[in-house]
Amino acid sequence: MSRHRALWYPWGPLDAIPGRVELNENGTKSTVAISSFNHTEAALTCYIKNYDQIVGGVLIRAGYPPEVPQNLSCLANLTRTLTLTCSWDPGQFQTYLPTSYSVHSETRELNYTYKAPAGVHSYTIPRSDLILFSDMKIYVKAENELGQAISAPITLEPVSSAKLDPPKIVSITVPIKPGCLRLNWMLTYQSWIRVDNLNLEVLLKTADSSHWAIKQILCRDRRTCKTLSLCSLLHGTQYWLKFRVRYKQGPWSEWSSSQSGVTLESAPTGRLDSWAKVSWYRKPTHLNISLFWKPSKQFHANGQNISYSISRFQKAGQGILCNTIWKYCTFQLSARVKKVYLTAVNRAGKSPLTVIHIHPPQDRTTIQDVTAVPSDHQSFLVQWTHLDSTDLTGFVVEWRPVLKENLSHVHFEKVDKKQTNLILSGNFEPYKPYHISVYPRYKHGIGLPRTVKAFLRQKAPSMVPVIEIKNAWMSSVDLTWEIIPLDQQNGFIQHYKIFYWGEKEDVKVETADSKTREISLKNLKPRSLYKAFMMVSTFGGSLNGSTIHFKTEAFDMMDIVMIITGSGVGVSLVIIMAFLTLSFKRKKIEGRLWPNVPDPANSSIKRWPSESPQYAHFSSNNDEPNPIHLSHLSFLDLTTKLCKEEDDLWFNSAEDTSDLGESICGSPFILEYTASNSSSVPYATVISSAPCNSPTPEEPPVYLRSESTQPLLETEESFSPLCYQNVASGVKPEQCFFGQGQDYIPESEEDPAITWDDFPFLRALSAYDDTESD
Repeated sequence: MSRHRALWYPWGPLDAIPGRVELNENGTKSTVAISSFNHTEAALTCYIKNYDQIVGGVLIRAGYPPEVPQNLSCLANLTRTLTLTCSWDPGQFQTYLPTSYSVHSETRELNYTYKAPAGVHSYTIPRSDLILFSDMKIYVKAENELGQAISAPITLEPVSSAKLDPPKIVSITVPIKPGCLRLNWMLTYQSWIRVDNLNLEVLLKTADSSHWAIKQILCRDRRTCKTLSLCSLLHGTQYWLKFRVRYKQGPWSEWSSSQSGVTLESAPTGRLDSWAKVSWYRKPTHLNISLFWKPSKQFHANGQNISYSISRFQKAGQGILCNTIWKYCTFQLSARVKKVYLTAVNRAGKSPLTVIHIHPPQDRTTIQDVTAVPSDHQSFLVQWTHLDSTDLTGFVVEWRPVLKENLSHVHFEKVDKKQTNLILSGNFEPYKPYHISVYPRYKHGIGLPRTVKAFLRQKAPSMVPVIEIKNAWMSSVDLTWEIIPLDQQNGFIQHYKIFYWGEKEDVKVETADSKTREISLKNLKPRSLYKAFMMVSTFGGSLNGSTIHFKTEAFDMMDIVMIITGSGVGVSLVIIMAFLTLSFKRKKIEGRLWPNVPDPANSSIKRWPSESPQYAHFSSNNDEPNPIHLSHLSFLDLTTKLCKEEDDLWFNSAEDTSDLGESICGSPFILEYTASNSSSVPYATVISSAPCNSPTPEEPPVYLRSESTQPLLETEESFSPLCYQNVASGVKPEQCFFGQGQDYIPESEEDPAITWDDFPFLRALSAYDDTESD
C-alpha cells in the first residue's frame, strides 16, 4: 500500500482528495481529513489509482442535536372514551438527523413512558394510565445520534385539563325583584363532575344592542351555582343570554345556545333629547312643527311597550297634541304657544316631563360650508365652518337616507357652539345616498341649514342610460339620455363618456359632466355608419353600456333651410315683379286677355258701332226712337222652305243660341232653340228669302224671337212673345220659329190695322228696307 496512491471521493468522481498512507502492525491504512463538509448527507469512497479500483466506502450524515421541546400542553377528553392528549413544539430548527420523541408521566405510584410515532409531535395517554383527580407530572424527551433534550415538566390534574361540553340553559325565569333574571342550567355529559369546582362566564345584551356584556361567576356551592341570579339589569327590558363553563383553571367549553328573558317593568326614568324643526303654517299666526326625540344617556324606558305623549300643558291628559309609538310627531300650533311637554309612558307609569321650547323660525344662517366624508366603513366625518354670532348657542346635525322618506329614519345630534366637526355612527348602508344637514341654534330659534349629500362607500353604477338619437345631420349627431335612478347610481356620478367610431376610423371620446343629458358628436363623415357606447363613472368604478348604431345624413338641415329660403326669396321676387308689371300695364294686358266686347245687356240698335252698317238703325224722322234693347239682330236668307223635319229639329234642339249675335249673309243655316228660363233675355232675328244684296223682297221678312242666358238688364223682357202670325199674310206656320204655335192655324178674318209702335222689334226693319232701297 505504501507503494500505491489512495484517493478519496467525498462528493463524486470529479472531487478527489488525496489520502495519507500510514503503516502499522496490522497493515497499511489511509486516512483523509475533509476541511469543509457542508452537506447533510454524502457517500465517501476510497480509490486505489494503481489498480484503478474502489476498495471501500462509507455514508456520511451531518446534522444538529435536538432542541428542547417547547409549549408542552395536555388536554383531557371526558365526553367519549376518557383520554389525555399531550402535544409539544419540536423547535424552530431542523436537525437533519432522525430524532425520536417520548412522553413520560409520573404519579405517586407509577411511571409511564410512551414513544411517539416518527414525525408526530403529540401522544394520547389511555384512560387506564390516568388518575382523574390526582396530579401527574408529564415531560417530553427528544433524542438523535448527536444528543438528547428534555422539555420542562408540567403538573396537572387530568380533569382540570378537560374541555367540557357546552352547558345547556334549562329555563330563564323572572323573579319578583325588578331588574333581575334567574338562569337554570345543567351539564349535558359531565354531570358527575362536582359543580362547586366550576367557573362560569355569562354573556348578555339587550335586544336592540349589538354589544355583549360579560359577567364571571365563581361557584361556591351546588345550590347557588345550579341556579344563577342575574341582577342590576334594566327594568322591563328583553335580554339575550348565553354562557360557558370550565373546571377550575382548565380550558373553557364552547358557548351554550342563546335564550332571552324580559325583566319586570317600572316607570320610565330620565329625560329625552329632542329638537323641533319649525316652519310657518299660516304666517304669522300658526306654526308647523316636526318634533324628533331620542333617549338620552340617563333615560331608561323600563318597559317593552312604550309610547310617547306631547301636550300643551303639564297636567296629564290636557292639551294633548300627539300620542305615538314612534320617535317623531308633526303638528300645527299657534304662534303664541312657547312650550310643549314630552313624556314617555309604559304600563308601569310615566317618565318625568321633558320641556321643549318653541321659537319661530329664523330666516338666517351662520353656516358657511359643510363637508361629509367616510371616516371608516361604519361612520361619517362631518365638518363645517360658520360665522361668529353673539346669540349662537350650538348646532344640530341631522342625517337621513335620501331613498327613505319616512320621518322615522331621521336622526340628529346636538353639539356645542365651539364644535365644528362630528363623527356620525350608525347603521349606514353602503352605496346609498344620505342627506346630512347642519342647523345653527340661536337663543330664539333655529336658523337655516346647510345640506350635503354623502355616500359611505361607492362602486360602479348598476345601470347605464340608453342612448337616444335626437338629431342626425350630415356631419354631426345629437345624442340624449335619461338620468340614472338615484337608487342605482351607487355613488357620485363623475362624468359620462361617449366612445364612438366609424368604419376604418380610430375610436374617439367625448366627455359630458354629471349634469349634462345631451351631447353632440361633430366632424363626422356624411352618409357614414357609426357605432357608439356610453361609460358612466363614479368614484368607486365605471360601467359600460350597450353599443348603438347610427348613420349620418347626406345633407345638413342648414343646407336644406338655405335652399328652401333661397327658393322662397326667388319666388317672392318673381311674384313682386309680376305684380308690379300688372300694376303698370294693366290696361294693355286686359285688352290682350279680355277684349272690350259690347255688353249685350246695355246695347241697342242705335248704339251699335258704325262699322256694321247693316245693323244700323235709321229712323224715318229725326225724333229719337224709343230705346229697344236687343242683344242680337241678324239677317238670314232662306233659299228653301223649311220642312217639317227641320222645324222639329229647330224646336227639339237643346243647344245654346248665344252665338246668334253674328250676322250670316248668303249662307242658310238652321237656328236651334233652347228652352227658356226665368232669366232668359230675348233676341230677334229677321229671316229674308233673298240674298243680302238683292232687291227688296216682295214678301215681308219674318220676325223671329229667341231666348238666351246672357245676363241682360232686368228691364228687358224675360219672356218670349207670341208668334206674330199677322206680320205677313204669306207667312206659314213653319216659319214661326219662336212662340207657342207649331199647330198654328191662321184665321180667315183680317186683323185690324197694325202700327209699328205695337211691334217695337220690327221697327228696325225700316232701317233694313231703307238701306236696301238705297
